[in-house]
Amino acid sequence: QVQLVESGGGLVQAGGSLRLSCVASGSIFSINAMGWYRQGPGNQRELVAVIGAAGSTKYGDSVKGRFTISRDNAKNTVYLQMNNLKPEDTGVYYCNADRYSGSPAWGQGTQVTVSS
Repeated sequence: QVQLVESGGGLVQAGGSLRLSCVASGSIFSINAMGWYRQGPGNQRELVAVIGAAGSTKYGDSVKGRFTISRDNAKNTVYLQMNNLKPEDTGVYYCNADRYSGSPAWGQGTQVTVSS
């Protein structure tokens, strides 16, 4: 199994920045891609960004140019740097680990609130 623990959420004004971290533990050798998803009030969970084992990245259209995902394999950690935050970025941000075999893992989520 893989356990994921997120941190770094909080309250920030529009235009501000936050950095989320997600530390993986357990069967980390089974992890392929890692990513961030979010769920805003009344919305479905959506992709924010994902990074592959070799470092390839993919972003949701609404965050391109503002958010950057990175990965430190030595620390089993994935980061999400969020700049120029907007009120519509508000939501619970979940870390995800896609595995070579087995079910994907999810963190418990961290709240991000952007005030206007």
